[in-house]
Amino acid sequence: MICRHTKIKVFFAVLIIALSAPVFAQNSDFERGKALFIENKSDEALVFFERAFAADPVHAEAALYLGMVYEQLGRLDEAIAVYRKILPYGGNESARIAYNLGNVYFRKGTASFAEQYYTQAIRFDGSYASAYLNRANTRIKTGALEDAVADYERFLGLEPSSPKRPQIEKLIGLIREQAAAEQMRRLMAEEAARAEMEQRRRLMDEVSASLQAAAEDSEGISAGAEDLSGYTGEFELE
Repeated sequence: MICRHTKIKVFFAVLIIALSAPVFAQNSDFERGKALFIENKSDEALVFFERAFAADPVHAEAALYLGMVYEQLGRLDEAIAVYRKILPYGGNESARIAYNLGNVYFRKGTASFAEQYYTQAIRFDGSYASAYLNRANTRIKTGALEDAVADYERFLGLEPSSPKRPQIEKLIGLIREQAAAEQMRRLMAEEAARAEMEQRRRLMDEVSASLQAAAEDSEGISAGAEDLSGYTGEFELE
């Protein structure tokens, strides 16, 4: 006959197994999905990541992989939904999640949102070099060229041996040349505007002086006419 203490031990053992089963299944799904993802089998990995994330909606790593699979499959809106849902619970993955959100919005052509999430990624991790690089690229699209240069320089400071350095330095040079050309155009336009205003002012002064002279001449003739009209005598020929 089984004693009472044995029954209690069996009960707790069964309870522990029952409680750990969902966690084990979730981890098993995640690990299987991860293995398939590494093998570039995103289609097959998807179902495992979806199951792992459904079992634990705050599993940041499962959500991160699920979002990346959605991206690879071109399901960008679903990737955004997963990333935004998990971002508040991202923990150590927060910077990567925000960065991936920036990438998805960039692909969708929404530069303002992309910049917002790259900035958020940088707030989570101030040494996130790729976030600076991609935010710089986004700022090129929005026309914030000076800010873009600052981000490119920050990226090069973090990744001094990057193979992208020659391209970035060339782009920085082009931006600075354009800024200098625009400054020169502004100065020339301002100078041309000043010259035009000065010419217009001189013309107005000339016309005004001419009108003033004409007015003075008219007053002289008018005064003489009044004198003649007021004369009542008669002229006699001698």
